[in-house]
Amino acid sequence: MQQRRWLTAAMAAGLWGAAMAAQAGTVTVLTSFPKELTTAYQKAFEAANPGIRIEILNKNTTAAVAYVRELPEGQRPDIMWASAPDAFEVLARNKLLTAAPETRNPAAPAKIGNYPLNDPQGLYYGQALAGYGIMWNTRYLKAHKLAAPKEWSDLTRPEYFGHIAISSPSRSGTTQLTVETILQGEGWDKGWRQLLSMMGNAAAVTDRSFAVPDGVNNGQYGIGIVIDFFGLAGKYSGFPVDFAYPAMTAVVPANIALIAGAKNADEARRFMAFTMSVPGQQLLFDPKISRLPILPYSQLKAPAGYPVPQEVAQRAKVQFDANLSESRYAVVISLFDQMVTFRLKELQAATRAIQEAQKALQAKPNARGQELLAQARDIAYSPLVGEANVKDEQFLELFRKSRRDVAVSKELTGLEQMWADKARANYERAAKLAAEARGLAR
Repeated sequence: MQQRRWLTAAMAAGLWGAAMAAQAGTVTVLTSFPKELTTAYQKAFEAANPGIRIEILNKNTTAAVAYVRELPEGQRPDIMWASAPDAFEVLARNKLLTAAPETRNPAAPAKIGNYPLNDPQGLYYGQALAGYGIMWNTRYLKAHKLAAPKEWSDLTRPEYFGHIAISSPSRSGTTQLTVETILQGEGWDKGWRQLLSMMGNAAAVTDRSFAVPDGVNNGQYGIGIVIDFFGLAGKYSGFPVDFAYPAMTAVVPANIALIAGAKNADEARRFMAFTMSVPGQQLLFDPKISRLPILPYSQLKAPAGYPVPQEVAQRAKVQFDANLSESRYAVVISLFDQMVTFRLKELQAATRAIQEAQKALQAKPNARGQELLAQARDIAYSPLVGEANVKDEQFLELFRKSRRDVAVSKELTGLEQMWADKARANYERAAKLAAEARGLAR
């Protein structure tokens, strides 16, 4: 009954439904979502709303935020639609979003676990839900005689060397959220140690998030670190893959928002309302999409065995802090690039040397060798920036400034080059110490 009243009100307000005449216009939607999702929504909305055209502008989340910030009012896209809540925080802080509370569906819950579904200031709204985890190709693992990993710590084990893929968080908002979830769950130092140990086993760091599930689906990679809908979409589309939520995960909204200065604000509101309506939410169960809806399953037709968001959220051990993530967003992605993305070969070499030394010392123990091995691990897997630094507002502010400023660009480039050089030196030193430790196993 509540849903029916909302739909009636929305239609009366000219927000949703084919029965209402619409001004001809084009709604430009800026999104990081895959084509399978955006095309489904585009076709369904245009069929129900003749005269309104949906234009999809696809950019990764980081690039999308920069794009909106750089454009003057009147030239910006109409809607931002993405998974990363901290990206919306950045836009909100820069006064680049406009409230559209009439687009919300009142049948949706206020929270997912302890996390608010919508922005408390009313500037962006949860349209779907997402968790972060591990997908794997069942045939690949069987062929390589590998067990299916279920926790992040599993991915640090030597048997997974060369079998893992991840996208760069500087190119993928969902990967940034995954990295941040681990950092929040484990703490800054321990989290980075785990991440670097995992990444030492990586076969590839891809430029786009889509490349990871595509590679796992076709057997190029055995394991992928992904947002849940990539794994679920592969599974429900018939690929030989499966997906698991580690205990150290979080369930947070994928958001939609009206961009300040939208050229076709009324039509944009109609599209936003559609995505949160029952027909819009039902689309999320399409096997090619496989996202978690915001509406209760009592109002939808969910496939048998489909993950229930509230249950996943109850099991999750991380209560994601979007403000914390947003405050150190640029630092985290820059650190990851300098320590992992741009130094993957060196990190791989250090990790392989550490693993070989560990195996040798297990067979033939040596006290001095164990000391050297511990030193190698510390050097290879310790973050280049301490937790105190990412609590320093002056340090954080540097990364929030525009790189168009010559002085800022020079300072940031110099700092990142220092990190890159330090990372290379650390990995080379760790590999030498590990080789020395291995030589003592006699």
